[in-house]
Amino acid sequence: MDRFAMQQLIEWNNNKRKKPLIVWGARQVGKTYLVKDLFAETYYKDSYIYIDCKIEDEIRNFCSSTANAGKIIEYISLRTGRQINEKTLLIFDEVQECPNIISSLKYFCQDHRQIPVIATGSMVRIKIQRETHKRGPADNGKFLFPVGKINQITIYPMTFDEFLMNSNKILYQTVKEAYETKTSIDENIHKLAMEQVYKYLLVGGMPEAVDAYISDNDLLESREILKVLYDNYLADMELYQASQEAVLRSRALFSNIYRELNRETKNFSPGLIEEKSKTRDFATSVQWLTMAHIVNQSFQLKEHITMPLMADNEGNFRLFLGDIGMFSYQSGINAASFVSSERENTLSGIFFENYTANELIAKGHKLFYWKGKASSELEFIVESDNKLYPIDVKKGRGTLNSLEKFSNHNKFEFAIKVSKNNYGYNAEQKILTVPFYFLPFVAQDLADGKMEI
Repeated sequence: MDRFAMQQLIEWNNNKRKKPLIVWGARQVGKTYLVKDLFAETYYKDSYIYIDCKIEDEIRNFCSSTANAGKIIEYISLRTGRQINEKTLLIFDEVQECPNIISSLKYFCQDHRQIPVIATGSMVRIKIQRETHKRGPADNGKFLFPVGKINQITIYPMTFDEFLMNSNKILYQTVKEAYETKTSIDENIHKLAMEQVYKYLLVGGMPEAVDAYISDNDLLESREILKVLYDNYLADMELYQASQEAVLRSRALFSNIYRELNRETKNFSPGLIEEKSKTRDFATSVQWLTMAHIVNQSFQLKEHITMPLMADNEGNFRLFLGDIGMFSYQSGINAASFVSSERENTLSGIFFENYTANELIAKGHKLFYWKGKASSELEFIVESDNKLYPIDVKKGRGTLNSLEKFSNHNKFEFAIKVSKNNYGYNAEQKILTVPFYFLPFVAQDLADGKMEI
């Protein structure tokens, strides 16, 4: 399957001043497939060395004993019987099993910059060590994160545009061209595109689940894969956290994202998870889950917004699951709801809000929402090119009832209503209506500061 992140790897590879690259991302989002099977096989065919630190014990043990890049290069060259030079790509996978490799990237950058190096794996352990400066397991010395000596990219579950590109390239091109020309789509094609949105809400963006759907058109198999991945995420929490209490709270928090959002306020409420608990009791769990890219956090903004966007109160926030397929699985809703004719009445708006949150995150946005007085609120606020864009997510036709209250306190370029409706712009109300299948392109234009009507 094709991934848009491939372009980021190509740009990194073409940069004459490139540094060793770290590829971040949650488990099972396709980091190894992207780096090894797509990138290395295409641009370094027969000239890359792939090292799985989880199973290659001798190399892992050697790298745990030194951060000297020259010694590591020499050892790997002798062990594999292959010459390592500027035409050789070194891939260190599962580096959470050998954090010292991350430390060595400083010296790859300083002393052997001509050799391309990529490190990847389940990186939450590395991030935690970076934040807390815990001692590494290898040499009882402080963990050294190579600040300023690396390039970094983050891989997310497949976004809807990636899903559509892989499942139906012709429809993807039609949708993309319609967005670029800012035109509405023929109603029959619009319905086809919305069908794909609903299927994406069910399948999500985890590559294994997507592949099962695309290869065999089997939604049930995708669902079974999601169940396994979901259980693996829960099991992982025991591997990387310090105390049993932290493990239990992280699991409970993760397992209750749907319940938290499926309330009128949607704000995180610790009492819903654990009686008489406070938000600070879950601070470590929230940090761990967001650092692992398993959960995305959105912060509340004041009635009057100032730029750059900053949280009004870090105690007021919402949490979204990082994959919409896992969110749908966690909800417990029957899978048939996503393909039945009654789905518009069955699916609540929070499915579309979680979908929107993930599309924004994947394009590089931080998440904020706005709450005014009484019940007025806007699900997302995006800053782009020093302009504000309020975003309201409507599963049905709906109107932006909160926009007038928002405009009493804030200037904005125009509002974006994301819904099942076709494309259109109301100049009088300053409302741009975009269908759910246009959202990835909108998010990218906002990220690039190129949002136009």
